[in-house]
Amino acid sequence: MKDSLMKRAGCGVRHEELFAGKGGKMGKRHKIAGTVKKYTVTMAVAGLGISFLLPILILLSGSLADALEWQGRAEALALDTEGYVDWKWIPDYPTLEQYKRLLFYSPAFLKLFWNSVRMAGMILAGQLLVGIPGAWALASFRFKGRGALFTGYVILMLLPFQVTMLSRYLVVRQLGLLDTAGAVTLPAVFSTFPVFLVYRSFRSIPPELPEAARIDGAGEWRIFVRIGIPLARGGILAAMVLDFLESWNMVEEPLAFLKDKSLWPLSLYLPEIGLSQAGFSCAASLVTICMSWFVFRIFSDSLEKGIINSGL
Repeated sequence: MKDSLMKRAGCGVRHEELFAGKGGKMGKRHKIAGTVKKYTVTMAVAGLGISFLLPILILLSGSLADALEWQGRAEALALDTEGYVDWKWIPDYPTLEQYKRLLFYSPAFLKLFWNSVRMAGMILAGQLLVGIPGAWALASFRFKGRGALFTGYVILMLLPFQVTMLSRYLVVRQLGLLDTAGAVTLPAVFSTFPVFLVYRSFRSIPPELPEAARIDGAGEWRIFVRIGIPLARGGILAAMVLDFLESWNMVEEPLAFLKDKSLWPLSLYLPEIGLSQAGFSCAASLVTICMSWFVFRIFSDSLEKGIINSGL
């Protein structure tokens, strides 16, 4: 009896050791699989990041090369013959001459730069005065046709500029704004995108808060300023950042409505640069991108939080 119990106890110990050994092997396999998956995802994301940064690196390398080196690089393109561009990531004789010429000896670039700053500032200011209160009205007030009006906003947001270009042109010409900065800024002020984005942020506010403020005697404007704007701050900043990037890079609107080149934004300056000024073009492109990167870098956290809060 005692021997049989000892044998059973020993058998139980061996079974436990066997299961422990299997569990350890399975744990090691899962750990190895998780490590492989982690490094695979990291390498894939790093590859995508490098592919996105590659054009910026090309611009940086090209902007540091002088005119003589560019002539040797793009000889096949200049002569319109078969061949490849001789590209070097690090120029033989790096120079900042292109940036010096761009920032100190190119008044046209600086004028168009300030045109872009002025247009983007006017568009953002107008959208703050028009789009944000409109989004609050759609989100807070109940009136007949509200759903149809919001659906119309969404449809207008999906329409490309080419579809509405003729109607915009007719309206702008009738208002006498053709070939002025208002021809570009006025239609952009009434853009539907900020209304749609900020609307979601206003809808996420608990309705009990405005109702409690109304019971305490607060007016609608005070509720909008004291409750709506602070609680939807992330969505408002996200809309403003995205609208700035769109305004800074717009090409078709000023090209269609502005004949006077002195009113053009900076986005229309780059196509005027030819192949003979390739290094200068790279420097101008990089400076133009830096403004967008600077704004995005400052408000990146607000942009991410605003998009998350808006439910997109």
